[in-house]
Amino acid sequence: MTTSEIVPFTIRIPQDEIDDLRRRLAAARVPASLPPTVNEWGASSEWDQGVPQSWLAALADYWRDGFDWRAYEQRLNDIPQFTTRIDGQTMHFVHVRSEDDDAVPLLLAHGWPGSFLEFVDLIGPLTAPERHGRPGGPAFHVVVPSAPGFAFSSPLADGGWDDSRIADAYAELMSRLGYEQFGVQGGDFGAGLAPEIARRAPGRVMGIHVNGTTGPMPQLPLSEEEAAALTDRERQAIKDIEAFMWQQFGYISIQSTRPGLIGTMLTDSPTAQLAWIMDKFQAWTWPVEQDVLQILDRDLLLANVSLYWFTRTAGSAALTVYAQGSGWGTPKEKTSVPTAVLNFAHDIAIRSYVERENTVTRWTDVDHGGHFAALEEPDLLVEDLRAFFSTLAKP
Repeated sequence: MTTSEIVPFTIRIPQDEIDDLRRRLAAARVPASLPPTVNEWGASSEWDQGVPQSWLAALADYWRDGFDWRAYEQRLNDIPQFTTRIDGQTMHFVHVRSEDDDAVPLLLAHGWPGSFLEFVDLIGPLTAPERHGRPGGPAFHVVVPSAPGFAFSSPLADGGWDDSRIADAYAELMSRLGYEQFGVQGGDFGAGLAPEIARRAPGRVMGIHVNGTTGPMPQLPLSEEEAAALTDRERQAIKDIEAFMWQQFGYISIQSTRPGLIGTMLTDSPTAQLAWIMDKFQAWTWPVEQDVLQILDRDLLLANVSLYWFTRTAGSAALTVYAQGSGWGTPKEKTSVPTAVLNFAHDIAIRSYVERENTVTRWTDVDHGGHFAALEEPDLLVEDLRAFFSTLAKP
């Protein structure tokens, strides 16, 4: 592969890898369930100490005997995929052009514990909206990179892949595809990358669309003046942040300080990899008290976990998102690019803080939906994207 060469890519997981996964799942050691506890938040639910053993065992059994990776692999291979090398790193990406000559180039940026799979079902409605019952409004040329260290953008060639360096790589990818100007959409880690691309490639990003939050988080506890300026919804967001810091922050502490340890454990045990990811899908989908398997497709969730397992990227994904010494989470200069925020019920975006680093021209609060917008609320996400970009000048 030359420096700028783009090469078609086909997923081909060796059969012995699939057989090995099934053997490991069959030989899994299961601990005894922990007794319930009581703390300042009250009596623990069955999910408060981690994924319940009986629930996990049932899903692992289906992963071993019911989930058809080959069928899912073929479905993914029906989508045009490519690789290229940027800044020494292999970059995997999906690229689907619309038949509409006026289509807007759009880069979709995923986060953790997701992957490029999050956006697969959005490709049709975005590239060919009329064929999916959405006449009028813009269509999009869709580009979905796998972040460095995730899936087939691996192994990591070197360290230092903070959000600024990834933003540079994504802008270079769009240049290689012939898109001088483009839009960006992202959630989770992708919500931070979207405005960073605009900062690193000024004049090229026509619009930024994020679900959840981007920009600085409030420093707790808030002053009386700050608290008084919040809406009722934002006050609830502060309570959710406080609960998160007490009840869920452990995974960030581990991944940000010991990504290699996480990689060692999760690469050797598929049950551990499954539990590590499903813990967050359960915690961050909406409504929280509902079983995530009643909200999201079971096969899609297992395909996502399978990507981490087959590519052995638990550690490199943790390093990219959580363990960088600079970039992610540091204060940023305010970008002048028009920005839309789609804020679902389970998100914690607070507008006054988001506006410190972003020029917000569209803000939509939704009374339902969770953290994984492309999976939980794909129709609403597509419509909000189209509504936002229809107000912007075409590239």
